[in-house]
Amino acid sequence: MPDAAPALPPDSDPLEIATDEAIAACGGDSREAVKALIVANEYLENEVCELMQAVSHAYVRGRFKTYTG
Repeated sequence: MPDAAPALPPDSDPLEIATDEAIAACGGDSREAVKALIVANEYLENEVCELMQAVSHAYVRGRFKTYTG
């Protein structure tokens, strides 16, 4: 893996580049790319919920100290 990302032309939009990459990863099928992104988003939402629950349980058990300033 390279140490630095390749330089982008000044007029290139990172969102457009990411969109093109997602579609290319799905063989050029934009519908498949959208489905893959929906699945990935659901996975990440579930991960966030699990982490929030874990942090809440730890907070209740006194494992986190509150900042008093």
